[in-house]
Amino acid sequence: MSKAFFFKSLFFFLYRILFRKSLRRSLSNSHAFSQSSSFKIYHKYPSLSHRSSSTDLTNSTLIFNMEGALLKSSSLFPYFMLAAFEAGGLFRSIVLFLLYPLICFLSQEMGLKLMVMICFFGIKKESFRVGTAVLPKFYLEDVGLEMFELLQKGSKRVAVTNFPIVMVESFLKDYLQIDCVVGRELKVFRGYYLGVMEENKKYKPCMEEKDMTNASSDMIAITDFNSFPDHQVFSCCKDVYLVSETDKRNWHTLPRERYPQPLVFHDGRLALRPTPLTTLQALMWGPLGVTLAVARIIIALLLPYDVSCPMLAFSGLRLTTKKPKLEGPLNNPKPKGLLYVCNHRTLLDPLYLAFTLKNNLTALTYSLSRMSEIIAPIRTVRLTRNRDQDSQKMEKLLSEGDLVVCPEGTTCREPYLLRFSPLFSEITDEIVPVAVSTHVSMFHGTTAGGLKCLDPIFFLMNPSPIYTIQILEKVSGLYTCQDGSRSRFDVANHVQGELGKALGFECTALTRRDKYLILAGNEGMVTCKS
Repeated sequence: MSKAFFFKSLFFFLYRILFRKSLRRSLSNSHAFSQSSSFKIYHKYPSLSHRSSSTDLTNSTLIFNMEGALLKSSSLFPYFMLAAFEAGGLFRSIVLFLLYPLICFLSQEMGLKLMVMICFFGIKKESFRVGTAVLPKFYLEDVGLEMFELLQKGSKRVAVTNFPIVMVESFLKDYLQIDCVVGRELKVFRGYYLGVMEENKKYKPCMEEKDMTNASSDMIAITDFNSFPDHQVFSCCKDVYLVSETDKRNWHTLPRERYPQPLVFHDGRLALRPTPLTTLQALMWGPLGVTLAVARIIIALLLPYDVSCPMLAFSGLRLTTKKPKLEGPLNNPKPKGLLYVCNHRTLLDPLYLAFTLKNNLTALTYSLSRMSEIIAPIRTVRLTRNRDQDSQKMEKLLSEGDLVVCPEGTTCREPYLLRFSPLFSEITDEIVPVAVSTHVSMFHGTTAGGLKCLDPIFFLMNPSPIYTIQILEKVSGLYTCQDGSRSRFDVANHVQGELGKALGFECTALTRRDKYLILAGNEGMVTCKS
């Protein structure tokens, strides 16, 4: 009886404490809501669209909730999964996936705190670049076009988010040109994240810095039905517009050409958006994908082209080739070899060109891991980035056979061409441009901040990666430079332009250094150990 009485008393004691706390919390929330509702006017989102078309918003400051009013999907899981996998590794992402059912049963705040703990605990602050290198691409692909157009009409824009600021600040400020980001910082101890966020969102210093606290500016709040009680941030707004899930389902995706800042570079291994379902598919495919990648490498290394090409195609590799109508330009009667110049998509570009031509080529590379050199079925030669030495080396190798070089010096995933190094234009007059494009469904075969030795493995782990090789008409190089009518830079730019036209890519003046400064925080000088 005494034990039963003890547990019964303990139960009622805990019940009274929890009931009183929840009742006090609900009463305080309802009191705050009633106070704020006394001077706020709530509207449905469609009325804001009509207002923007009939009223000038150029003098208005728009305060919006990022997850509820900007992104088409309200789920936070895919972005935390990207942070867990790219920054923490496979084990951390598996833990997050296994705990996802529990996260769904928790409250929104508790589920958010648990995901933050899993993704960030023990991560070094200086090395975390997922927020700048990986996440912006996935955020941009989830932005609603209708809301984006509406936000562009405001004089100033303030984003309110439940994400840690480190996950969204680069995307909002650098790519969408948002003036102020209101969110919570992560706590740090001795340079490492503790996996805990600050309790309150710091919004006053941010808004004061941008001079958005004056009453002369008309402030409009845009949020969803789950976030509108956040009156601490929206306290200065008289009009609050609420976005429903139905509204978001009717939005269109923001097209690439409408990005305020072009997305040229991004990093990370995952090519798919890691929803719970696609994450399960990727985890189940992983062991089979590794086995398939190893088998494909063995076939390419050991078997001749006539045998390996059909077997690789049967394994799922897709190679589409387009050659010029006249085969004459590719027939070289001179003892000197041909120089193939192609844009750079992955480390496998020279290999796929060799399979297309069914000819052994020598690939010139600026940086290549030792593992990639070992498993490469064709000859690879490193360039030193010293113009005189590289020129002599290329001329010597060209006298021995055909060469392939990627003058961009680094890979680019998006439909852009980086600046071409003009060295190849001085070596020979036998230049054959080669346009290369790729498509993957699960994993990217390139990286700026990860292990480059795994690049071929990740690419070949895709169930059915697609390569398209388009060989263009031969262009002149050496003699046009010698007669003084055109410089080596003109020839390089001409080849870049021809490849851009064939691929539908935009030509840029960006370089390898620009890419690595954005994605990895260094100048891209990769050593043999990488």
